[in-house]
Formats: sequence, C-alpha cells, structure tokens
Amino acid sequence: MSRDDILCGCGVDPDLTSEGTQMAREFGEAFRAFPFEAIFCSPLLRTRATAQPISELAGLVPEIREDLKELDLGKWEGLCRSEVMQKYHDDYLRWEADPAWYAPTGGETANALVLRALRVVEEIKGRFDKGAILVVSHKATIRALLCALFGIDVCRFRHRFDCPLASLSVIEFGDHGPLMRALADRSHLSEQMRKLK
Repeated sequence: MSRDDILCGCGVDPDLTSEGTQMAREFGEAFRAFPFEAIFCSPLLRTRATAQPISELAGLVPEIREDLKELDLGKWEGLCRSEVMQKYHDDYLRWEADPAWYAPTGGETANALVLRALRVVEEIKGRFDKGAILVVSHKATIRALLCALFGIDVCRFRHRFDCPLASLSVIEFGDHGPLMRALADRSHLSEQMRKLK
C-alpha cells in the first residue's frame, strides 16, 4: 500500500519518494561501518534504491533475487482499496479473511510468497556460516517470512508484525533455529523521518 492508498505489490514499481530516499541515506550512514558480508535485494526499483546508499558505503554489490520481491497483487495492482472492494468484492473478502490460502484476483497467496522468500533464506544459510547479511525486501514479504520463521500462522502476517518503512529486524540463526534479536527498529532514523506516516 502506497502513501496514496494505492495497492502496490510487485506489479507496480515506483521509485522512492524524497522521504524514502532520505530514509535510505540515513540507514546507510548509520550502518556504513557495520561489517555486512553481503546484501541481498529484491529486484524492484524501490528496494534497489533503498539498498544503494548502504551498498556504496559498505563497498558491496547487492545480489538481486526475484524471490524477495513484494506480494503479487494481480489485478488489484495500482487500484485503491475501495476500487478493489467494488470490482473484486468476494475475492477481497476471502483474501482479507485468509491471505495464506486466498490470493488477490490473479495474484499469489501469502503461502506462495513465503515459499519463494524461504529459498533465499536457505541460500544465505548455505553460503554463509557466520556474519551479518542484509536483506532488503518489502513489507508483506518481510512480515510473512517472519511468521513462517517463528511458527505463526501466515494468514495473520498483516496483524502479527509491524514493518514500518526503513526499519531493521535482526534474526540470528543458531542451533535451535531462528532467534529474534530486533524487530522493526528505526532508531537509526532521524526523529523527523520516524514521525512520517
């Protein structure tokens, strides 16, 4: 969902707003000295623009992964919620009730989203024994993935984890599985950026 209440999944690819660009810069400055081993990024323009400042400052080239893109909203892409309710009423109600199993009209389910995002997690775990990996993705993708990793019903992904713009969640993988170290942290942003709706 964009600031203008337009449904914006993987089929709509806007650039960052000026505020989004500022948030990306502030993230980059805050973590410029952090020793990331690699950066993985969705192919969409807004995520690549978000990753650009930290990539340049850290001297890393983002590894683009299709599986990190945002939820496919199908025929709902670019429409506002009221238009979707009018044109695709029954599909919308089913999706609202259980997005894990019911897809937006012509789109994908949250379960399908999780399956593809988990492929990237498994790739990272297979390639890196230790160290920090930065993954730059999207709100629905991140929240659905967190549900899957922490045993929460994926149909509740919109209601279990917050994921504000330019936030950082930290997951540590150890012998006992994933451990949440930080969730939706925005302390790296200026107060002005944190207060934006």
